[in-house]
Amino acid sequence: MTMLERYPMKKRLIIALLLVSLTTPFAAYANTPMETLQAYVARVLSVLRDPALKDEAGKKIKTDKIQLLAEELFDFPELSRRTLGQSWKRFTPTQQTEFIALYKTLLQKTYAEKIVSYDKEEIAFGKERPLSEKTSEVETSVATQTTPIAINYRLIHKKGKWAVYDVIIEGVSLINNYRSQFREILANNSPEGLLDVMRKKVS
Repeated sequence: MTMLERYPMKKRLIIALLLVSLTTPFAAYANTPMETLQAYVARVLSVLRDPALKDEAGKKIKTDKIQLLAEELFDFPELSRRTLGQSWKRFTPTQQTEFIALYKTLLQKTYAEKIVSYDKEEIAFGKERPLSEKTSEVETSVATQTTPIAINYRLIHKKGKWAVYDVIIEGVSLINNYRSQFREILANNSPEGLLDVMRKKVS
């Protein structure tokens, strides 16, 4: 069972929001992790609430923007290395490059299409706390009709900007969730075997 399938529709929306990115480069908002994330969320909501994109054609445009521009906020190479953990070293440089591309496409394909019909969610920002010299965690909460959903973003500072490398939804880490799935596949398959599974999923 994937991370998406473990949650009801409302929580699926929240998971999907984590993987959306919009057109403005985030380097301009890289002063702090909090400012980076606030700029990101504002642009997510702006696109979702755009009245010109309410019809079916508009949904396709939203999805395309999300899929193409998610990498503005997320550090997919960092996310990939941390997800594979020690198994990363089993992959050749060429395989590592392909894994990053497939993983990014898988995440975008899985989540981007889930949020285009939503536009009324409100996100509140909590504390920002350093995890190390170059990493920080930002708390957020997404309002629902019942109980707010706690979401923590973990960001790393590289090349003058902050980028997300993990998301924790009510205690469930994106990295840990996929790591366990990939680990199961790698237990009985080579890196090429995992890549083949991923190729089929994104095709």
